[in-house]
Amino acid sequence: MSSPASGSGSAALDQMVERLGSTTDPKRRYEYVLWLGKKLQPFPDALRQDPYKVRGCASQVYVVGELQEGRLHWQGDSDAAITKGLLALLMQGMEGLTPKQALALDPGVLAATGLQASLTPSRANGFLSIFRTMQSQASQLGAS
Repeated sequence: MSSPASGSGSAALDQMVERLGSTTDPKRRYEYVLWLGKKLQPFPDALRQDPYKVRGCASQVYVVGELQEGRLHWQGDSDAAITKGLLALLMQGMEGLTPKQALALDPGVLAATGLQASLTPSRANGFLSIFRTMQSQASQLGAS
């Protein structure tokens, strides 16, 4: 169990952050992120629509949140391997949360991964844009 000071509110996200943050080799962080991206389920072409497109990403990124029995479930895809991995990290980390829990996540958790130091500024901004888009969808789903 994480201490409240370091916990994000998502055990899965905390676990991934800890794994990434404990790795000093940027190459190993990238390999882990790429591996996460390869594990994503195929994304239906029917969902490649403007409402699901992440703004602020240089890559084409789509993410769709769905609420089932009060819990968030995610689908997504990107045309860039590293961005797909970053998306997968966030999807896995926010899977099964309630909208309220997703909205309570602090974007500072992204810095704790150590990834920002290895990412280009546009990728780091894209990572944050994906996070904000997922929180926005969680907010809309929680209000409905």
